[in-house]
Amino acid sequence: MHIDLSGRLAIVTGGAGQLGRVMVRTLARCGADVAVHYHRSADKAAELAAEVRAMGRRSLAVSADIGSREAVAAMRDTVSRELGEVDIVVNNAVAQYPWKAVLDQGVEDFESQFRSCVLQNVLMAQAFVPSMAARGWGRVIAINTECAMQCGPSQGAYVSGKRGMDGVLRVLAKEIGHANVTVNQVAPGWTISDRDRDAGSERQPDYDKHVPLRRRGEDQDIANAVAFLASDLAKFISGVYLPVCGGNVMPTI
Repeated sequence: MHIDLSGRLAIVTGGAGQLGRVMVRTLARCGADVAVHYHRSADKAAELAAEVRAMGRRSLAVSADIGSREAVAAMRDTVSRELGEVDIVVNNAVAQYPWKAVLDQGVEDFESQFRSCVLQNVLMAQAFVPSMAARGWGRVIAINTECAMQCGPSQGAYVSGKRGMDGVLRVLAKEIGHANVTVNQVAPGWTISDRDRDAGSERQPDYDKHVPLRRRGEDQDIANAVAFLASDLAKFISGVYLPVCGGNVMPTI
């Protein structure tokens, strides 16, 4: 058994970012064609799309504000025209903001997280799921976070957005399951990326000691979970919030 996404077309939002680029490469290595979404990182997205094409897959870089209905619809139309109908949506983009206590956080930060977490998932679903449902196959995979369960100090805006998207996606899973479209979430812990490797900051003893596996996960670990959920190996899994964090958070029954 192996993960084979040949003949499938994926789109990864925030695809040019630290985690996004690893997911793009992994989906391409599994055989998928991949549209690389970006907002501002045009050069990085173009380089990544060229890298995917060098693997023998089809790819293009496409820009959109994922909190805008018009921009997301225009992105869908571009991808459809250039590559075809999307089979796999990976909602990974997130807005950055200063982490502050709830009493000190600006309202604009809560609004920003709502747009990038909740509205992104709503608008991407409205744009891409109808064609999946019409064809009787599809995957929606959203990147959540272990923070949604931890609710730590200074995480108020971030957690509010991520918990909001969790609710939307659970409802969506029930609404579109009849069309053979699955909806799942991957929830990374504090993940090692190229930024850490370049800085030599992979080990974080104060964090690592609380993780049952006693280490941080790699970006590749997250991408592997996404590829699995995108594949037919996971065809009967839907509505899942899947922590990929070495056991640092554990949903209970």
